[in-house]
Amino acid sequence: MVPHLEGARYWISGQANIIFQGRLPFHAPYEGPNSFRNSAEYKTSLIGTLYTALRPTNSVRYNTDLIFDLESAGGRGLSQALGLAGFTNLDVVRNPNLGSTPYVARYQIHQVVGLTNRTSSQDPNFFALAPEVPARRIEFRIGKMTLPDFFDFNDIGSDSHLQFMNWTVDNNGAWDYAADTRGYTVGGMAEYDEPDWSLRYGVFAMPTVANGIAMDWAFSRAHAQNGEFELRRSLIKNRKGATRILFYANRAHMGVYREAVRSYLAGTDAAPNIIGHEHFGALKYGFGYNTQQEITENLRGFARFGWNEGQHESFAYTEVDQTVEAGGDYFLRRAGRPEDKVGLVFVSNAIKRDHQRYLELGGQGFLLGDGRLNYGRENIIETYYNLHAWRGLFYSIDVQHIEDPGYNRDRGPVWVGSVRTHVDF
Repeated sequence: MVPHLEGARYWISGQANIIFQGRLPFHAPYEGPNSFRNSAEYKTSLIGTLYTALRPTNSVRYNTDLIFDLESAGGRGLSQALGLAGFTNLDVVRNPNLGSTPYVARYQIHQVVGLTNRTSSQDPNFFALAPEVPARRIEFRIGKMTLPDFFDFNDIGSDSHLQFMNWTVDNNGAWDYAADTRGYTVGGMAEYDEPDWSLRYGVFAMPTVANGIAMDWAFSRAHAQNGEFELRRSLIKNRKGATRILFYANRAHMGVYREAVRSYLAGTDAAPNIIGHEHFGALKYGFGYNTQQEITENLRGFARFGWNEGQHESFAYTEVDQTVEAGGDYFLRRAGRPEDKVGLVFVSNAIKRDHQRYLELGGQGFLLGDGRLNYGRENIIETYYNLHAWRGLFYSIDVQHIEDPGYNRDRGPVWVGSVRTHVDF
């Protein structure tokens, strides 16, 4: 809405994103404490962020950025954001009792160490203010951040403000990335960049309990390691493309599904209870594959695959042990609407046998728990149309179809419609 000053050594901008979602009743012969409710319902979420950054010097080879962001997240999700592994609104904070009081979202020191005097241009943004960077460099970041800012990024499927809205579309659902309830953690990362490829690695704090707001600061017993290799190479001549391979390993006070099931079947526990079988230093690990490809001037495609070991409880992001997705978007430049686009994606999520058995016997995760389970993959189709109204103002219409919500063939299918207003200023 307001232009940025060219060459400025500071950054001030913001965004607001409002999503209204509603659904009609669907087939559901039973429901449990964590079910996606089958009655008609509508909810509205609102998130606003103030981005600020300062570049103390004009150095290109040894640039430093100081970053500080404030945020407010209000409103609620359908069914209190319970009952779906691929929940329909990424902006929803899973604990609505936190309220909409503003909080510090990010504070970071970003340091560039150039390894050559040869430079390349970049678009200044609130994570990196310099218009030029060394072509070969190391970048360090330390502070508070959300990991999808830097890992598993995809130009077509990573932005709930202008693209898809589903949790397991915008992020790899099998990546149980370190985060508090609002999606942020504290730690540090390093990134090595060449013109055609990058390698990044970071260590971050884990929450004390599943989906908790408090973090465990004893890094010796609880931490998340994340690494990613990115290759910027196209499969089509004169078009842009990229491939990213991600791995993660989380240590935290996590439970084991098999132990919880055995204890219940032996009569020790009155109900399957993963919390009663948590261990310090428990290890959960997995990997992800992420690719994007520009096909024509207006058409782009993308895909993801994710897997984790599935024996330990889903702890920070969502209850997915394996995921596969494919989709794309199309800009309406030929219709005289250069900023308008439509998107379509299919994502299929799954959980491992021990996780299935735990839910089947009546166990509850931090998102799922119908009391029973007739297992099937949770399959989701999402489509949207994004309309550019004026400068930084956008409107969107979005429709999602969820087959076997919460991996339960006895329930659904579910249709969710959304209207979104987004403002960049």
